[in-house]
Amino acid sequence: MSPFWLLKMKRWAQNPPSAKQVRFVLIIVAVCFVLAAIDWIWGWPEALTPSFGNRGWR
Repeated sequence: MSPFWLLKMKRWAQNPPSAKQVRFVLIIVAVCFVLAAIDWIWGWPEALTPSFGNRGWR
């Protein structure tokens, strides 16, 4: 871990974010977990998988 991140954590501990910011981040994390759970349960839809044919990845 670089010293930059340690200084950033120190500043965050001295001036914590507002409850509104914390709630926003928790909502984003919850949405990510819901999407991951849906993918784990039902799998990724074939219609959303890109097909490149014989060209391969570019």
